[in-house]
Amino acid sequence: MPRRLLIIAHAPSPNTRRLREAAERGARHPEIDGIEVVVKPPLEAGPDDVLACDAILLGTTENLGYMSGALKDFFDRSYYPVLEERQGLPCALYVRAGHDGTGTRRAVEGIVTGLRWRWVQAPLILRGEWQEEFARQVEELAMTLAAGLEAGML
Repeated sequence: MPRRLLIIAHAPSPNTRRLREAAERGARHPEIDGIEVVVKPPLEAGPDDVLACDAILLGTTENLGYMSGALKDFFDRSYYPVLEERQGLPCALYVRAGHDGTGTRRAVEGIVTGLRWRWVQAPLILRGEWQEEFARQVEELAMTLAAGLEAGML
């Protein structure tokens, strides 16, 4: 049975949709086999998705110094149903931050710590004005996560 990488990414704008597409592209890299990739917006994802995955990549915008309301809603609905079942779940995060992303990162880190998920890489904070480099960085993050899952390292 293939291992499953769940990508939950809030993408309310053309640029954030490009980031979500880059994450999917990286996770589905042609040299990575045996990984099922599931991509969902936060409002469509829930505890069953988390219970069925082997690793998770979260993507959010910075909204008023915090994660998107959609990602917070996902955590609100999923936290207790997955708390005991998914401890140690490998996870990664990218934040599209118009400012510094610090509050957003801290908020997600607090929830992930409570869930006892395991960071496989420091959160990727994409700060300031849009840069084409952001999509490449997110693609690389997702590819690294998928490759680690495929290799059994996660």
